[in-house]
Amino acid sequence: MKLKYFAWVRERIGTGEEDIELPAGVVSVRDLLDWLKGRGDGYAEALRHPEVIRVAIDHEHVHHGDPVAGAGEIALFPPMTGG
Repeated sequence: MKLKYFAWVRERIGTGEEDIELPAGVVSVRDLLDWLKGRGDGYAEALRHPEVIRVAIDHEHVHHGDPVAGAGEIALFPPMTGG
């Protein structure tokens, strides 16, 4: 599965994308965010407040309780503002 990171999430993690294989216990977006936080300091900093992170699975925005099974790509975005 490909993970893509945007804006300050990318800056804190230190990469724009990576290919990963999720552990069996990661079944929801929330599980994914919790698992990622344990992968290092940059991840922990980027996901310190996971409730504000927006997530898209295969280009469709999803909720944190939604499943990740079968996803080809998951993208993480910081909160967006507009004007």
